[in-house]
Amino acid sequence: METNATARGLEPLLSIEELAEYLDVPVATIYDWRVDGKGPCAVRIGRRVKFAISDVNAWIATQREHSPGRRSEGR
Repeated sequence: METNATARGLEPLLSIEELAEYLDVPVATIYDWRVDGKGPCAVRIGRRVKFAISDVNAWIATQREHSPGRRSEGR
């Protein structure tokens, strides 16, 4: 089902709670990542922190192993 936002071409945004659920990690982990400068980039809307799906997907792509059991260099 398409919402008005997606019908107008706006990208859906996830809350911290929705991102934590999507990644199957505790909400506290998302907050820790933000303090440590890790995790996907966010968008601030007033006091709220939201995550664009494209930013989440780009961040997930950087977490991919180059080969099984091997983290990429520089992380």
